[in-house]
Amino acid sequence: MDDNGITGAAKGSATRADQAYDTLRSLLLSGHFPPNTRLTEADLTQLLNVSRGTIRSVLARLVQEGYVTSEVNRGVRTRAFSVEEAADILETREVLESALAGKAAERATEEEMNGLRGTLDGMRQAQDRGDQAAYSRGNRAFHQSIKEAAHQETLARALDALLYPLVMRQYRNLSAHHPRKGSLEEHEAILAAIVTRNPEAASAAMRHHVASARRALLLEYAGRDAAAT
Repeated sequence: MDDNGITGAAKGSATRADQAYDTLRSLLLSGHFPPNTRLTEADLTQLLNVSRGTIRSVLARLVQEGYVTSEVNRGVRTRAFSVEEAADILETREVLESALAGKAAERATEEEMNGLRGTLDGMRQAQDRGDQAAYSRGNRAFHQSIKEAAHQETLARALDALLYPLVMRQYRNLSAHHPRKGSLEEHEAILAAIVTRNPEAASAAMRHHVASARRALLLEYAGRDAAAT
């Protein structure tokens, strides 16, 4: 037993549970499981190579955080969001990311701003050569870098707790062209406001960008839904 009264076995168990949680959460966020997929303890113990007790604790944590649901007679399932739920989550993302962009304009270091410039250059090159996957990677890196450059941990934690990656996985039309028209220009406006240390402009530019993406996503879904009826 160590100085904190925690045995090595207990530490090992906690570590395995944390690793299983991180792996399963990453699989959920990546879209590995489609919405409303039933997750069984037997399948997950094989997939993650952990005990059923560990899987139960991991699933309980994911239920509490909203990544999966648990219902009597239906078991644990991946989340499926209604249009109203999706809109609420994406609107919350607008508020949080716009606040983070404003803080980044105030607090970003020169190194962080140079990193954003480099990421945006890569996105521009990806768009020019029609590399949608590279553009998407750059887009995620750009938003992640702004979150880090804000140096505001409370806002960052709130954004990380949102389930918008799951919403995006459910509603995004993978056959549609990416990036959306105007996306690059919106990123350029965000960066320009950050490097000129203009928090109000940075917040407004980010709010416009995320709102435009939300509207495009849900309108696109509505169009697909109507075509199917």
